[in-house]
Amino acid sequence: MQEYFKIGEVSKLYGIGVDSLRYYEKIGILHPERAESGYRHYSIQDIWKLNIIRDLRRLGFGMEQIRWYLEHHTVASTLAMLEKEQRAIEEKIKDLKKLQENVTQRMDIIRSAVQSPLNVFSMKDYPPRQYYSIPEGYSEEYEMDVLIKRLLNMDREHLYVIGNNQIGTVISMEEACNNEKIRYQSVFVIDENGEKTLPGGRYLSVSYRGSYKKSREWVQKILSYAKEQHIGLRGNLLELLWIDNHTTADVGEYVTELQVLTEEL
Repeated sequence: MQEYFKIGEVSKLYGIGVDSLRYYEKIGILHPERAESGYRHYSIQDIWKLNIIRDLRRLGFGMEQIRWYLEHHTVASTLAMLEKEQRAIEEKIKDLKKLQENVTQRMDIIRSAVQSPLNVFSMKDYPPRQYYSIPEGYSEEYEMDVLIKRLLNMDREHLYVIGNNQIGTVISMEEACNNEKIRYQSVFVIDENGEKTLPGGRYLSVSYRGSYKKSREWVQKILSYAKEQHIGLRGNLLELLWIDNHTTADVGEYVTELQVLTEEL
């Protein structure tokens, strides 16, 4: 076997760019010799270091950690390093399992929304629900998107937008009853870590498909239905965005649900 390798040979052997090899030399990890021609020659000593560098990079080590390891490694330090990395991997697996559960739940939510009964009034019982909210009014759709972004920033690790039917807006009951143009009072996201609480109880609900422009029509329909059925209402209307522009570009696929708390019997 040859004792020395040119930079191009090492680059091809390890799939490492020549710029990276030069960087390793610059920070003192590799020490290639110079031939009379001026070309770098990498020894077997450099090759085993590249094996170590490759493995440690896969484990997520930074270059300073790698340099320290190459200069001080022993059987004991190697075992300690691997034990530490094993714990880190276990944490990553735990996080990935949580992410997997989250994605599965989001897929189930979208499928449920697609299959949910539409244009049908029903009563739904809910326990108190925690939520985050930005109490700023708006009237245009683009304003809502900005507020939703600010809302999700309240808990970036847990709050998401694709497949989340817990994002919604609040419609003033007073304005709705006066048949005025809808102006939303706030945006919210229902989440167990939320700082505020929606009251538990029985809610009158209806889901419909299509553009947000239908909101005013369906607000009037749910109010008319409640009046016809002698159902007392209290509080404002909640508009939950089951499927919106974050899930589909087809407005015809949007699914929105209106909920309003009913009076206790």
